[in-house]
Amino acid sequence: MFKNVRFYRLGSPFGLAADELETALTAARFRPCGPIETATIGWSPPLGDSSTALVHAVSGCFLMCARKQERLLPAAAITEALEERVADLENAEARDVGRAERRRLREQVMSEMLPRAFTRSRRTLLYVDTQAGWLVVDAASDRQAEDVISLLRETIETLPARPPAPRREPPRVLTAWLLNGDAPPDVVIGDACELRDANDTASLIRCRGQDLASDEILAHLRAGKQVLKLAVNWDDRLDFVLAEDLSLKRLRITDALLADLDDGDLEPAARLDAELAILALQLRELIARLDALFGLVADGEVAATAADAKTPAPAPAPQDLEATPQAPRAGGETPPWED
Repeated sequence: MFKNVRFYRLGSPFGLAADELETALTAARFRPCGPIETATIGWSPPLGDSSTALVHAVSGCFLMCARKQERLLPAAAITEALEERVADLENAEARDVGRAERRRLREQVMSEMLPRAFTRSRRTLLYVDTQAGWLVVDAASDRQAEDVISLLRETIETLPARPPAPRREPPRVLTAWLLNGDAPPDVVIGDACELRDANDTASLIRCRGQDLASDEILAHLRAGKQVLKLAVNWDDRLDFVLAEDLSLKRLRITDALLADLDDGDLEPAARLDAELAILALQLRELIARLDALFGLVADGEVAATAADAKTPAPAPAPQDLEATPQAPRAGGETPPWED
């Protein structure tokens, strides 16, 4: 159902019931582009055009679908038509066309070409997990996700959703999993990764179908490169590529979890309910696991934590220092939080 996942923490409990959310989304239902509109966005049925409901509720999750339609008007075509219009005007009146007049001609060309332009639609699935307090979006990029979140925020008037801000830097953690071989027991490293030099962002290596424990890969890591993306299998339940911003790409539920859905007796709606229930449950548990591994914190919490860190703690009284001397650490061991 979802090929990509970007998740956002809700700052407060989601206060709408399914029927209330349905009413709010109906006011912003999708409509096609008008003759001179470049793009429109709105809500469409998540179960497809055969349904009319804009919200599908399963296991405490509200599934929705945002649809965006754009008119395809290539910049090269606009430029070519504009240059022809400018050339005809300059030849006819024996003068140069100024910058302001060129802008007006460009707008005129676009208004003439827009009604004839083809349109393209893109649907984006998302759901609100009211039990765990997460908003999950099937988006391959930040821009696509932000378009959908902005639409939902405008539709229901408030949506305190923030991306996770991990305490532990994902590139450092992912690099340690490969370099030191200390990935958690429930995480199996796959055969794809993306490496980047920490000091040279233009130095990028993409590997696919490779043994990531090979000497070649380890040599890049020892030379200073960090893991930006890593293909993993989590607990024999989900396969995905984990990115540095903790988004998931190429998400796939393992066959073992879907075995019960392949008997062919389920109606399409019942199968969809079952798939959504399985997906929501697995992602709910996966996000909790990522929280344990990386320490997921909302942006506001990070800012508050940073402010607290800058506030100096009161110095202990001299007698306290004498009463509780600091014992030396054996062998000069580095505390784990300073790794």
